[in-house]
Amino acid sequence: MLSKLNPSQREAVKYLGSPLLVLAGAGSGKTGVITHKLAYLVNECGYAPRNIAAITFTNKAANEMRERVGKLLAGQNTKGMTISTFHALGMQILREEAPLLGYKKQFSIFDTADTGKIVSELLGSPDKQEIRTAQSVISNWKAAFLTPGQAESLAENEEQQRIALLYGRYQETLHAYQAVDFDDLIRLPVELFKTHEGAIQRWQHRFRYLLIDEYQDTNDCQYRMMKLLAGERAAVTVVGDDDQSIYAWRGASTANLSNLQRDYPSLRVIKLEQNYRSSQRILQSANHLIKHNTKLFEKNLWSEHGPGDPVRVFAAKDDGNEAESVVLRLLAHKFEHRTRFADYAILYRSNHLSRVFEEQLRTHKVPYTVSGGTSFFDHAEIKDLIAYLRLIANPDDDPAFIRAVTTPKRGIGNSTLEKLARHAGQRHISLFEAAFEPPMVEQLQPRQHEDLLTFCHFINRMQARAEKEPCNEVMGDLMSAIDYEAWLFDSFEPRQAESKWKNVQDFVGWMNRKSAADEKTMMAMTQLIALLNLLESRDQETDAVSLSTLHAAKGLEFGHVFMVGVEEGILPHERSEAPEQIEEERRLMYVGITRAQRSLQISYCTRRRRGKESSACDPSRFIGELPQADLVFAGAVPAGNAPSVTKAEGMDRLARMKAMLGTS
Repeated sequence: MLSKLNPSQREAVKYLGSPLLVLAGAGSGKTGVITHKLAYLVNECGYAPRNIAAITFTNKAANEMRERVGKLLAGQNTKGMTISTFHALGMQILREEAPLLGYKKQFSIFDTADTGKIVSELLGSPDKQEIRTAQSVISNWKAAFLTPGQAESLAENEEQQRIALLYGRYQETLHAYQAVDFDDLIRLPVELFKTHEGAIQRWQHRFRYLLIDEYQDTNDCQYRMMKLLAGERAAVTVVGDDDQSIYAWRGASTANLSNLQRDYPSLRVIKLEQNYRSSQRILQSANHLIKHNTKLFEKNLWSEHGPGDPVRVFAAKDDGNEAESVVLRLLAHKFEHRTRFADYAILYRSNHLSRVFEEQLRTHKVPYTVSGGTSFFDHAEIKDLIAYLRLIANPDDDPAFIRAVTTPKRGIGNSTLEKLARHAGQRHISLFEAAFEPPMVEQLQPRQHEDLLTFCHFINRMQARAEKEPCNEVMGDLMSAIDYEAWLFDSFEPRQAESKWKNVQDFVGWMNRKSAADEKTMMAMTQLIALLNLLESRDQETDAVSLSTLHAAKGLEFGHVFMVGVEEGILPHERSEAPEQIEEERRLMYVGITRAQRSLQISYCTRRRRGKESSACDPSRFIGELPQADLVFAGAVPAGNAPSVTKAEGMDRLARMKAMLGTS
């Protein structure tokens, strides 16, 4: 089983003597190491699948691991093996231990939009920037395991003081709704393990061996969760790359690598330096660049793919010229090498840079996809259905109640809801519970009261069925009862209604297939939905150029990469001033370089439009940190001491490309 692995990979799979850190360089086959180790633990070491947990950061990575382990252990029972994201594991722990924390098992998981509404109400402000700032600060406090009281005592200014007070009220509101946010899915299990000895023993006994993927992306809270689960036994392998740590802005901490050495003195470190992805010139550029960062562990990527093409650097006159040049060079390369559109990626530091490239791609009729587009779950029609599912799972979920009871409309208007909310507020109960209280009979018109109770009784009936009956039967009856299709066609233009109804059918079909495959009730599926990005589950391979931010491209690879907008103020970002911020930006550039398999082209503008103004730009300092002998410069002006390319030569090259495209 291990014969296809190289010596370092094999050593990482077989080593069980103490806690292990596998420093896995970009493209060094880390997923293979994790999946082979999972199979090795079952096959060679006698571990039961249910006693092993592999934890990663995305549903996509977890799905890929599950698939590969299934193939390695073909014919054997892998049932019970936990391969999930940190948040899905946190949800599993909370579902089983909820009563110990004062929650019921069917708690709701609030997304950013739900928590944004709560924050907006508590702030008394609809200002989106203000809401986002408060959400981000609270999220970072939770990741650092700070309580509202601690946040208040550490507040350095009036703004932080205000958000700290808001944080306390925000948590009370969440608890009243029997809801948690994404950060709570990690924070609450840690709290549970620290305060309930029985709970931590149960979970340590269940998980006899832990594997953690993308370890460099863990935050303080996730590190504590891992450490508590590992316990005294410390049977743990973590796999990560300090050079690809690019999520400090959401609490990830490279300090967790030194924490490992501190907390586990017997830690073994194995480096994976052979890269299976890129040509040697691309790797030399990556190695050369990252040497400018302070390093805890040295490593040097190498490859057997040969030297490959030189790395090209193009200086564009402005952003329009950059986009046109990139698209024409991409098309010329595709024509010459007979490749697919899907072999190409255009990567940038910030989303706003994509627009001008999209325009050029559309002009040249090039199919493309943009990562980080609208999530399937952000469509209003999907949110409507999820509101029903959330309410069936947890009647205390007030935001879900309001959305479900008013969509489709059923004679329950704002005045009914205001009276209901006033009574619920006085009694400190949910809107759903308030609907059944005697005073509501006097406060509402008989017809309004009857409509309200009809709706609540319907939800109760659905709840009783959702725990026991197959998901497809309950979903079918739910859709018939609310008559959502008819409401869509009454409320929207026919074409828009059709598109929305198609989304609804896709969603219901996916729910039914997934629940049948995972043997989950509709109740269990509802909590799972809050964690799943459906786009990952519905990903279909299309032959299209990928447009992506550098952050979103992490973990992916492409035959040919164009990194664009590599300028001071963009990469590194203008808000990155401190040395550690510049180092993180350098790691982001490193991630972009190491996405490329066969060719890499870097471009920047000498002038860039900002609104109606146009201002001069400097090439990123990171271009100057690449091995200059491996670079070929072209375009408007030379970078560094590069040989100049005349405008006539540049125009001649563009003309040749256009002529070539004309013959394709």
